Amino acid sequence: MTKFWATSTGFVLSLAFGLALTGTAYAGEIPTNTEGGMEQSGGKDDSGIYAAARITYSGSVAPNGASGNVTSADVNWTPPPCWYAPYLGAKDFKKKMSKDIERQLNTPGIGSTAGSALTELKRHYEAGYGWSDNPGYEDYNVDKDGEGMFWAGVENPNEPDVLKRNACNDLPFWVDNGEAPPPRYEEAITPQILAALAYQHMQLPDTEVTLAPEQTTKVNLPTWAWLDKAVFDEVQATAALNVPGFNLQATTTARPVSLTLEPGTDDAVTYPASGECVINNDGSIGEPYARGKANRTPPCGIKYLRSSGNGTYNLQATITWEISWTGTGGAGGDLPDGAFGSTQAVTVQEIQSINR
Repeated sequence: MTKFWATSTGFVLSLAFGLALTGTAYAGEIPTNTEGGMEQSGGKDDSGIYAAARITYSGSVAPNGASGNVTSADVNWTPPPCWYAPYLGAKDFKKKMSKDIERQLNTPGIGSTAGSALTELKRHYEAGYGWSDNPGYEDYNVDKDGEGMFWAGVENPNEPDVLKRNACNDLPFWVDNGEAPPPRYEEAITPQILAALAYQHMQLPDTEVTLAPEQTTKVNLPTWAWLDKAVFDEVQATAALNVPGFNLQATTTARPVSLTLEPGTDDAVTYPASGECVINNDGSIGEPYARGKANRTPPCGIKYLRSSGNGTYNLQATITWEISWTGTGGAGGDLPDGAFGSTQAVTVQEIQSINR
């Protein structure tokens, strides 16, 4: 199984009074590869403290935590670049945070501004000092250990924009077991966010379209194309977060709806003319070729008008998938359609005639 280890890394905390400091920790995702599905379990950083947040991926997902092979039909849709999720219980958080604060306060040459910010941060978690919408905590809420968790920002490791990836940079905050995070944390993990992550990791099958004639065809000879339902069915990917007092899951389902053929040359016509072959009532696409159909127009196929010479044409076959999701508490909805295509080499020969 592929495991996602929660680890610690640095980010910038922008305090309410405009000061910033670095070096505080939050839960991220680093994959290691084994076999089968994906699982995120508790991990530890160099301090030896275990983070309790877990995101488990299962179903048809890409290995090693990589993005899957689905291309969204909506160019404006992107997976969440970051989110807030359970990080550590009170005792572990105290051990981690207090160690980080003391280390930074004792850094040689630390300026007065940074030092003041660190002192205020220490007061925030130790003495109950709060500001704006951030209530303070007495002794890191240790007396409530086991009754909730501190939440912190999580980067999406597959987000290329570092600014977006680091956008969830609020101070770690406390959430009681069974309670939702405060509404102002719009990026707090939800079934919908998990559904989007499942979409991002989803791996669609690399299904090769059946052709007749297969691989080699003739100029002006219709080439039939089809996909059997047996090798062309719906795909599911699930993302789940399971920690004490807070369990969420979402399953994203991709259902094939059409096949688009691109001949690889302008010297060709497609059947139908749009090149889009819709799904049949039985879940298949197109119609298998059989003897006696030579004079018929294929419901899904291509006719090449020029030889490929000594080379081949790259036939692009792209399947469009309708994508929806369901999640904890009866949540659900639609996500943008996805597409995944593969290329097949097709040789087109001239029809040889015999002169008598």
